[in-house]
This record gives sequence, structure tokens and C-alpha cells, in this order.
Amino acid sequence: MNPKLLPLLIILLASVAFGLGRCTASPSESEASPSHAAIHWTCSMHPEIDEPSPGTCPICGMDLIERDEDNLGSLSESEVRLSERALAMARIRTALPVRSQGESTPSHLLGRVALDEARIETITAWTAGRIDRLRVRTTGAEVRRGQQLASLYSPEMFAAQRDLLSAKRQLDALRGGSSIAQSAARAAMEAASERLELLGMTSGAINAVLRSGEARRQVPIRSQSAGTVIERLASEGMYVQTGSPLYRVADLSRVWVLLDAYERDLPNLGLGQAVRFTSEAMPGQTFQGEVAFVDPVVDPQTRTARVRVVVQNESGELRPGTFVEAVLEVAPNDTPRALWIPRSAPLFTGRRSVVYVEREGPRGTPPFYEARSVRLGPVQGEMYPVIAGLSATERVVVHGAFTLDAELQIRGGLSMMRRADDSERGPFDEVLAAPEAFLASLSDVVEAYLALQRSLAGDSLEVTTSSAGQLLEAAARANEVAEGDPPLAEAAQNAWTRIYSRLREESAAIRDASSLELPRTRFEALSGSIQRLLSHFGNPTDETLRVAFCPMALGNAGASWVQSGDAIENSYFGDSMLRCGEFRDVVDPGAYLSAEGEREE
Repeated sequence: MNPKLLPLLIILLASVAFGLGRCTASPSESEASPSHAAIHWTCSMHPEIDEPSPGTCPICGMDLIERDEDNLGSLSESEVRLSERALAMARIRTALPVRSQGESTPSHLLGRVALDEARIETITAWTAGRIDRLRVRTTGAEVRRGQQLASLYSPEMFAAQRDLLSAKRQLDALRGGSSIAQSAARAAMEAASERLELLGMTSGAINAVLRSGEARRQVPIRSQSAGTVIERLASEGMYVQTGSPLYRVADLSRVWVLLDAYERDLPNLGLGQAVRFTSEAMPGQTFQGEVAFVDPVVDPQTRTARVRVVVQNESGELRPGTFVEAVLEVAPNDTPRALWIPRSAPLFTGRRSVVYVEREGPRGTPPFYEARSVRLGPVQGEMYPVIAGLSATERVVVHGAFTLDAELQIRGGLSMMRRADDSERGPFDEVLAAPEAFLASLSDVVEAYLALQRSLAGDSLEVTTSSAGQLLEAAARANEVAEGDPPLAEAAQNAWTRIYSRLREESAAIRDASSLELPRTRFEALSGSIQRLLSHFGNPTDETLRVAFCPMALGNAGASWVQSGDAIENSYFGDSMLRCGEFRDVVDPGAYLSAEGEREE
């Protein structure tokens, strides 16, 4: 080949190869050109915002930033996200809490029928002697009141009868004598008769001895009540002492049902509570009784307390020793207006109760889950009442919570095992009971606070100062109720005193303000006291309240407030940034507020 043609040939081959490469490039490679996928925009404060173009946040008005599609937003140490494949393998299932509709929640207990101890009588010998004859020889025999059970020969009784007959003969001989002698003979006869009564002889038997004029060698032993002989202790020819037990007789027309209640069942039990139960010995039949006693001591071995139920048994169908299964009808209003979640939802560590709440991720992405501490009431059947920490619109994980917690623990997050126990620094204030009159007065306090909150959000100084005065008056009226008759319990009174002191101080300062700057500065402490009120005594109003937070308030230090309504109403900025902030918690009517972290008192 001509050396001069070699460079031309190389150029020609390179051109052909380039052309073939352009023609045979795969679609995926051609699509992976320098043009990137569509960029989405979000808000740094509200990551749920997902816009196709730059602009301002529709909630707080801040400039949007580019979303990092690979990161899908940062998660806190209490949040966990699984991939779609991991979600499918974990089979995560969620459900909304249910609200009590007034139905009864059954609670099942096991027990047995027992004798009524108040209806057991022991037949004893009133005098020493020998059992000559048993008229009731078998256990289980039915006896009547006054029925003769045995015959007893008693030398003491025989001698006492002879003394009675001797005194009668002496009285008869002195009928024509002096009154003093007759009186002495009559006294001797009465003393002998009284002695026989003390030895167990009835007045009818004494009169029979007097009529016959002969002392009886055998004294009848009679039952003092009707019932069933449950134990025979006497035998013919047996010598007994005074007070020796001969028979035990039980009246089975009323029996006890002794139930074993576990610790979780004890809060649902009360005196006079109706109990239904069944027995395998009588299928298809249902019996009913009332709780008469709940043992104050729990058995350390079985971890149960004995519950006594009194049951009428006129027909005698219930036999002592029979096993029964009882059903307690527990009214849900024992935990007023509570939300209820399945027993499979919460995880427990020590006194801590944790549920996983489903949260929506950015558009087109899987949901993520938040580990939430909640306060639960006593379990009733297959449901737990949620006293605080959850709202009615939040879905909780009812299957797969352990998988989520394990994933959070692996990633070093705040999993169940890393959370402090309630005995340490828990996320709840103590839930305190209070009379209805006091709760009604607290409703006026909260309503006055809400009016003040709305006036600050509306930039109205006049309404703000007026609402602060109304709040001050409402708090004073509530304090009068708290100190009235009856006064609050000590723990509730101490909590209210701290709340009232701060409400009075902050309300007075806001009432006397000459501009909105001071009320907005003092509003944080006022809101903290209202949140503590909701934590201790629950939401006393008939509307759902929400706790909102703005990180830019008070010079970017951040501050919270309580409001009603579904839209953010920022009381720290008013109309200039009315929608800036986010909801942190929801408190339904009658529910309690969870309080992560300390609030200023």
C-alpha cells in the first residue's frame, strides 16, 4: 500500500465507526443525555410541598429550594422509611383509631362457684355427752330449719331436768303456804328452766318435760337453718364436749363466684358491677350476679386478685366447685371520649408505650413512619384507649411495628429501646382527675385564650387587650371553683396553682399593653401554661384544638401556640406571615395533650 494513502484510510475508517456508533446507540443511552430529569421544588420548612417550578411556599411564603430526589428529604431520629420492596416484605398494615360509640367492651375472666361463707352454719353440741343416734347420716342431705339431726345423752342435761321437776313439785306443795315461800320456789323453778335453755333445750321441750313429769335421757340436736349438709363430723357412740362441731350446713340458695382478675383487668372492676357468666356443666345457660368484693392484694405467684360475685341460686343449678367463664361489660366511657387502637399496635418497654404513625412522603414516594410515645389506658378486650399522644386522623401501624422499630434501631434512631422510661423524663405531664364543675370553668379559660390568640393573628391590639382581661377573669373564676367545696385533690390543686399563677401574670401584662410587641413577647409563656393545662386536665372544650409551632418566631428561637381550626394562624407575626408554621399535635375534646420536652411554667 502506498504510504501516502495510509492517513486518508485511517480518517475514513474512523468516520465510518463514528457513524455506526451513532446509529446503534441504545435508547437508554440516548435518553441519558446531559438533560436531567424534571426538577422539583420544595420548602425547607415544609418538605411536603412539591412544586414543578420555583416560587414561594404557599404556607409560609419562603422561597422554594430544589428537592434532592435521592434523599427524599431528611428524617428525624424518630422517623424511619423503608423501600417499596422492604415495605412489601414487612407487610405493614395501618388503621385509623376508632372513637368510642358507647358500646360495651367485654372482658373475659375465669373462676369457679363457691359456697357463700355468710350462709354456712356449724351445728355444735350445747352440752357434753354421748351421741346415741344420728338421724342425718349422709353428706349432701337436705335439712329443714328446726329438723332433728341427732340425739344426745347428757348427764348434765338429765340432772338439770330433774332439778326443774323437783322445783315444780316444791312449788305445787307450797301453793297454800306463805307468799315468800312460794316466791322462792317459783324462782328456783325459773332458774332451772333457764339453765335448760342455756343447755340448748327449747321452751317447747321444757314444757313437755313439765307436763310429763319425767326427765328425758336423750336430748334432740336440731338444725338452726335450712340447707345442705356439706360435712358430717359426728358418729353414733361418740363422746363430745360442749361446743364440739357435729355438722356443717350450707344454704345454697345464694352462692359466690370467685374470679381471678389479672392486673390489667382490675381498673375495670367496681362494686355492684354486673357480671355475666356461663358454665360448661350447663351449656346454653347464662347466669348473672354483682361484684361484691375485689381483693386489694394481688397474689405474687399468679399475679391475680380474687373477685367475689354474689349470685342468686334458688334453683340450685350452680354447684360449688364448678368452673365458669365470666364476661365483664366494661363501658368505654370509663375513659371519656378516648381513641381506641388494637392491642397489636403499641410496643412496650418499661412503662413506655410507643406506636408508629404513618406519615405521607413527598409526592410519588412511599410513606415514612414516626415513632410516637403515647399514654394508654387499661386494656379492654382487644383494644387500648389512647389518653394522649394521638389524634383521630393519624393512621397507626397495627402489623409490622417491630420491623419498623428494628430498622430504626439499626440506623441508630430513637427506637423503642433507646427511649427513656416514664419513670425518668417522659413526654407527658401527669393526668389529673378533676370535678365537672372545675372542668367547665377551665373551658371558659381556654375559650378566652383562643379569642386572644385569634386577635393577635388578626393584628388587633384592642381585641387582644380585651381578650386578655376576659382570660384574667375566667382564670380567677376557675380558681374560686378549685378552692371551693369540694376542693381539688392535692396533686390537682398544686398543678392548677402553678398554671393559674402564670396565667394571671401574663394576662395582666398583655391587658395593659400599648402595642402588639409586648403581647407577642409574653404570648409564648401564656401558651405554655395553656398547654400544661391541656396535659394535666385534658381538653375541656367541645372543639378540636391544635398545637402549632413557628421556628421563626421570637427572633428565630421558635415558639408554639394553641389554636382551633385547620389553617395555621400565626399569632407571632400576624398578617405578615399568617400561614407560617406547622401543627405539632392535635387534642380532641376530652383528650390529653402529649408534651415532648418541658414547657415553661
